[in-house]
Amino acid sequence: MALTVTDPRPIERAEEILTPKALAFVEELHRRFAGTRTELLAARVAKREEVARTGRLDFLPETQDIRDGDWKVAEAPQALQDRRVEMTGPASPAKMAINALNSGAKVWLADLEDASTPTWANVIDAILNLRDAAQGTLSYTSPEGKEYRLRTDAPLAVVVARPRGWHMDERHLLLDGEPTVGALVDFGLHFFHVAKQLLLNGHGPYYYLPKMESHLEARLWNDIFVFAQDYLGIPQGSVRATMLIETIPAAFEMEEFLYELRDHASGLNAGRWDYLFSIVKYFRDAGESFILPDRASVVMTAPFMRAYTELLVKTCHKRGAFAMGGMAAVIPNRREPEVTAQAFEKVRADKTREANDGFDGSWVAHPDLVSTCREVFDAVLGEKPNQLDKQRPEVSVTAEQLLDISSAGGHVTEAGLRLNLYVAVAYTAVWLSGSGAVAIHNLMEDAATAEISRSQVWQQIRNKSVLADTGNTVTRELVTRILGEETDRLRSEVDAESFEKFYEPASRLIADICLSEDYTDFLTTPAYELV
Repeated sequence: MALTVTDPRPIERAEEILTPKALAFVEELHRRFAGTRTELLAARVAKREEVARTGRLDFLPETQDIRDGDWKVAEAPQALQDRRVEMTGPASPAKMAINALNSGAKVWLADLEDASTPTWANVIDAILNLRDAAQGTLSYTSPEGKEYRLRTDAPLAVVVARPRGWHMDERHLLLDGEPTVGALVDFGLHFFHVAKQLLLNGHGPYYYLPKMESHLEARLWNDIFVFAQDYLGIPQGSVRATMLIETIPAAFEMEEFLYELRDHASGLNAGRWDYLFSIVKYFRDAGESFILPDRASVVMTAPFMRAYTELLVKTCHKRGAFAMGGMAAVIPNRREPEVTAQAFEKVRADKTREANDGFDGSWVAHPDLVSTCREVFDAVLGEKPNQLDKQRPEVSVTAEQLLDISSAGGHVTEAGLRLNLYVAVAYTAVWLSGSGAVAIHNLMEDAATAEISRSQVWQQIRNKSVLADTGNTVTRELVTRILGEETDRLRSEVDAESFEKFYEPASRLIADICLSEDYTDFLTTPAYELV
């Protein structure tokens, strides 16, 4: 049995993407690499269980020679030399893709992962939009007749696409009757349809690689890139990948990640919320010292977060790779100019810290933030395209510093618990409706926010955390009551049809995973069964 498409026409023009040759390429990727992916996911579980027993993570003794070695990643192509501001957002719908390309950012992270609900229509529409963008034909006309076109008066953002993480399946493409691997579907369809065109454009097939937990997972991506380039007959090294260091085990293998992908690597990125989510996930049963305070109070200047980001900058520049900063998720609210102005000042301070630390660029979630981020990095970079020359030899980070979670300070409060439950339900509801990028309280949220929110609730129940503002102990009963209250609050904020269709199922799902004895590794896995 070969590859089966359960729905060959989820959108108009889907047949342009789901061609026999493209599907044959995706099938070949699976036959060669899906088995290794399955083994690596099993290895994640085994390592997590070991950490649960020992309460320890450390740098790998077996890769000491890599960390001591004298090597660098391949020099970045011209199109990726300057990444001082990167716009992030989904590649579907077309309107958002056009706005991102036109934003004035140097790079657009075209997201098929955390900012996108992987409905089959969204997956295919994203690939179609990225192909049209590469060909220069992407356009959109709204129902009201407003036209959106790619700008011609200034450069478009360079596209760096982010496929799904290794854990996600794709149930609309079946191989031998079984779901395929979401990451291989996203990469395979994108690479097949745009790689050659992007090279003709002076760019290339560039990727962000999310949620890896081991350098062996980076090695798998490298093997895939080598095969894919040979398959299409394009030069080796055409692919460039930036890896997100957004899991706690990855923080101990930064150099190994770059080494495995050294012919295809262009940098590492510091993904804040997923990193915190991973810390909770990894050390969820390791006791009081691994309980984070309210997530809103965990700032990037906390010692354990400083250790993580400074190690990332040092590692990248030592190996000739770019260090990319974290997300500024503020959405301007024109009805509240003072609130927006205060938020922009926080963004400016955050980006200033990153630029002064040596980061080569950073992320924003809204076009209005592009100029703020650019101004900050312009002030530090001047005429230079990046800061690869800033080596940070004074930085020395130990395992103890990376794991010093108590250095965050702060408290666990009922206000924080309420916010976590509100955000988890609100985000999941909109995700179930088909949109993975959600505005909540003037912030553009993606799946990482919901993941850290619901994970904190689970951990607080497990550890019977005492809330600093009320003195109450976090129990299943307390969480059930507050979840009901926050769900009722959401009922008053949305229309009845949306509440019944999306918010009620979201609330039930959040209840299930927060109250369960067993921890759910990814919220999006059970949520995917509901879309």
